[in-house]
Amino acid sequence: MSFEISVNEIDSKINDGFGIVDIRDAYSIAYGTIPGAICINEQQLEENAEKLKEYPGVIVYCAKGLTSVDAAQMLRTKGVNAFSLQGGYNAWLVYLMQKEEESVSLKQDEIEKGIQKTWHKKLFSPFAKAVKNYDMIQDGDKIAVCISGGKDSMLMAKLFQELQKHRQKEFELVYLVMDPGYSPENRKVIEHNSKMLGIPVTIFDSDIFESVFNIESSPCYICARMRRGHLYNKARELGCNKIALGHHYDDVIETILMGMLYGSQIQSMMPKLHSTNFEGMELIRPMYLIREEDIKAWRDANGLHFLQCACKFTDNCSSCRDDGQSNSKRLETKKIIAELKKTNPYVEGNIFKSVENVMLDTVVGYKKDGVRHHFLDEYDK
Repeated sequence: MSFEISVNEIDSKINDGFGIVDIRDAYSIAYGTIPGAICINEQQLEENAEKLKEYPGVIVYCAKGLTSVDAAQMLRTKGVNAFSLQGGYNAWLVYLMQKEEESVSLKQDEIEKGIQKTWHKKLFSPFAKAVKNYDMIQDGDKIAVCISGGKDSMLMAKLFQELQKHRQKEFELVYLVMDPGYSPENRKVIEHNSKMLGIPVTIFDSDIFESVFNIESSPCYICARMRRGHLYNKARELGCNKIALGHHYDDVIETILMGMLYGSQIQSMMPKLHSTNFEGMELIRPMYLIREEDIKAWRDANGLHFLQCACKFTDNCSSCRDDGQSNSKRLETKKIIAELKKTNPYVEGNIFKSVENVMLDTVVGYKKDGVRHHFLDEYDK
């Protein structure tokens, strides 16, 4: 189509003064954008058409160049010289990788020095603190650092590398990547970022995406459980006794609030857990005290671009899906916390600490080891 352009043309168009418009949802945008992009979701695009006329032209992109075609057509009917980016954000990532190949070794050194100096206080210190406070690592451990391809797990791998240099504990690391059915482009992104960061990954394949693709009820929940099981299996096969996941501080507080608002229960994401299905295996979350905004700042300062999820349900990004939804409950919870923070700057810390200060004498009921307890059970004793 005449109004589609390839990623090879994007630099010259930007030099000509073209605007870049990202029409993905906020959840997708949080994982990264093309530098300089204006973020306007699909629903608000038409009302912003007049502002976009200020540019000699605009390049609209979604995740894979599907919805952006219709968006560009609509803008053209409004008098905007709009183009759709072929292949979308995913194609741009591949294009970026090709440009970066020549400077991989320099990038590795820059990133490692940054963690040791610039990002030591905000990233490495809380990482080391969580490991120590929650007693996550013992001498002789062999830990499978599970890498999904996103910013959190990739950073976790780098922080583990730095922690191992300090040699306070003697432990081994395996950097484990499971490919549950990624597209070739997304697998290349993971492989490229691993090389860029100097992470020697072990990749193994599974067919999980195919297995859950036609499941209508809670496919994401089932997929997550299957992925966890495959990771445990592979980790144990490689002689590991622990797996490490990249959940961070914001994941914890969002989980607490989501449990109350959507699950009618008070629960937390624990810093470590014994596996109930894989005897002798343990799950640890060493990013437990690291703030997401600091992870994003590290990513952007280093010009890094990572995968969001890349499964068959979200690979087209929410703007390319029929229902237009992507992790809506977590995104809604993020917005609630952000609003509360405007009037109470301590709200995030208070949510986090609330599950450390549970007053059982004031709780109507609770469950312990699957057994339900009620305050009336001992009320008159």
